[in-house]
Amino acid sequence: MLTAVATRTGNSVEVSLLNAADGEEDSHSEVEPKDGPSPIVPEVKELVWGAGAFIVFAVLMRLVLFPRVKKGMEARYSKIHSDEEVADTARASARAEVAEYEGQLASVRAEAYERVNAARRTLEAERTERLAAVNAGIDERRREAMAAAADDRAAVRGDVESAAADVLARTVELAIGTDADAGAVRDAVSASMMEGAGR
Repeated sequence: MLTAVATRTGNSVEVSLLNAADGEEDSHSEVEPKDGPSPIVPEVKELVWGAGAFIVFAVLMRLVLFPRVKKGMEARYSKIHSDEEVADTARASARAEVAEYEGQLASVRAEAYERVNAARRTLEAERTERLAAVNAGIDERRREAMAAAADDRAAVRGDVESAAADVLARTVELAIGTDADAGAVRDAVSASMMEGAGR
């Protein structure tokens, strides 16, 4: 198998072929470089085609594409501007509706508060009237009960006085051996019971 080795010295290039098995050179040859086009400097026809394409693209851009882009940008700007105006109008309308709602809510709250206070006053007045009626009924019953109790006490007092007078008359009769004056015994029992009731 042969291996090519190229060595450059100055303007000349030397190519050597080596045998892979023994590592010896088979032949020597010198190749002179040829003068060709430079890879850096463009040719004139390339410059003309590039300049022509640039001029065509610039004219096309200036006369056709840029006006369309500008028109689209202006349309977009006017749409954004009109959308902002619509949004501002909607925002102002929403704020007005919120303010109106809050005003209505405040009036409803005030009305509800007034109704609750009126109901509270009405209930308080009814409660006071009922309490007054119940207290009047209780006072009337108390008076009736006290009058009945006084009547019962008077009736019982009369019975107690007559029983006490009978017992006292019998005790005086047994003590002194003669009948006591019934009127005097009753007066003494009444005075004694009046004195006991006064304490």
